[in-house]
Amino acid sequence: MSSAAVTLDQDVWRPKYNPWLIAVVVALAAFMEVLDTSIANVALPYMAGNLGASNDQSTWVLTSYLVSNAIILPISGWLAGALGRKRFFMGCLTIFTVSSLLCGIAPSLGFLLLFRVLQGAGGGGLQPMAQAILADTFPPQQRGLAFALYGITAIMAPTIGPTLGGWITFNYSWRWIFFINLPVGVITWFLVRRFVEDPPYLSKIKAAGVKLDYIGIALLALGVGALQVLLDKGQEDDWFGSHFITTLVIVSAVCLISLVIWEWFHKTPIIDVRMFKSFNFASSSLMMFTLGILLFSALVLMPQFLQTLVGYTSELAGLALSAGGLVLLIEMPIMGQLTTKIQARYLIAFGWLALSIAMFYSTKRIDLQISFSAATWLRITQVIGLGFLFVPITLVAYIGIAPEKNNAVAGIVNFMRNMGSSVGTSLVTTLIARRSQFHQARLVEHVRVDNPNFANAANGLAQHFATAGVGKHEAQMVAYARIYQSLQAQAASLAYVDTFMVLSVGAAIMFFLAFVLKKNDPGGGGVRVAE
Repeated sequence: MSSAAVTLDQDVWRPKYNPWLIAVVVALAAFMEVLDTSIANVALPYMAGNLGASNDQSTWVLTSYLVSNAIILPISGWLAGALGRKRFFMGCLTIFTVSSLLCGIAPSLGFLLLFRVLQGAGGGGLQPMAQAILADTFPPQQRGLAFALYGITAIMAPTIGPTLGGWITFNYSWRWIFFINLPVGVITWFLVRRFVEDPPYLSKIKAAGVKLDYIGIALLALGVGALQVLLDKGQEDDWFGSHFITTLVIVSAVCLISLVIWEWFHKTPIIDVRMFKSFNFASSSLMMFTLGILLFSALVLMPQFLQTLVGYTSELAGLALSAGGLVLLIEMPIMGQLTTKIQARYLIAFGWLALSIAMFYSTKRIDLQISFSAATWLRITQVIGLGFLFVPITLVAYIGIAPEKNNAVAGIVNFMRNMGSSVGTSLVTTLIARRSQFHQARLVEHVRVDNPNFANAANGLAQHFATAGVGKHEAQMVAYARIYQSLQAQAASLAYVDTFMVLSVGAAIMFFLAFVLKKNDPGGGGVRVAE
């Protein structure tokens, strides 16, 4: 059957059940999976203590999940074509739910890591398939609203994950961060079985048969796996100062470059890299990658700054971030409506501009005396632009792509966002560490005994401690320690300023790229062409 006929079939096909019912069901599955990418972060020390492992070893609980998740994401479209999308989606739900139970009852760190690999593999298909189901379930004029619902899950889940994980671990046990997936997974599985169906073109693709690309799968697993591990462990092991990280860089580069070349010429590729010939798809993938960087960078920076330098508890830092989540919750549905009236590229341009200004504004507001209300409003300004980006960028990715490639589009776009989040987390961690060292070295130059300001401050502090009953020599030592501690905090705060400036520049570059995207029909959800 020709691609034009397949497109016609897709245009007239509509699901038997209410599209919004289907949307809620698949969004619930995606929310559960995205939540698990961040909910375990704060529970790592508890896991290490309970399972007799070191803190460094416990971080593999996060890495193992991210590696298997990242490998499945880009090939989820191929797997959906080979197995049938509904069957693949239900299989992923089954694996994710069962492995969540196994994670919760794991008797040792080794078993927990094994079960986290299985959980990541099952979760890898949930995000892209949820998005692809929404793209096929809704008519073009309602697709923006559907993606807004999906956007709430993709952006809200990482925001509330650490706070929820901390509360569950503190009040119950770290094992319950996995057990809470069980009722959600079981209910969602039955709802998907009842309400979700595959469109006709997927049945035809499955009937045509899909050949297994062993070389492509091997290159993908090695390349993406090595990339994810080096991003997660790079700063911890001092990047190229470590032979392990250097080896991973080489393996990742060779495998990923070979993968692109192999898939480009392969007749039945597991990843359709030829889609990147579409300027809109390539640009939207780059923008989604950058969005992942900025989204997770801010999620790492703000609570880390408030807890390590300002002295907030994890609960108070979570409350400061929660207002931003509420803003997104309100903004996303409005954005879904705007996509039916305004061209996506203009919404995207405004989003990048707002995000760039917010990150630049953060460089002016970040200081060691920041109040709770100021931190809350700062977080609100940081998320306003995010609401203008996720839905329009997702819409733009489908312009000019044939409907039978919806699964592949969803897989690659979600893969790019997830890899962006890994790069963003690694980037800000490295920048904070390196820029803190840089500013500390500069500030120390002024901490000399022949500097009258330093001498006066040190003598004043020493006198204060001496009047409190501390010996003269000890008082002088404590005074020097306090000044050095203050210097370290100032150096770290300057590093945060530098990092926000880098993010501001990155968003500004994306602002200019937005204007070269193709026009779309706001009322029709984008121009579709068969390929």
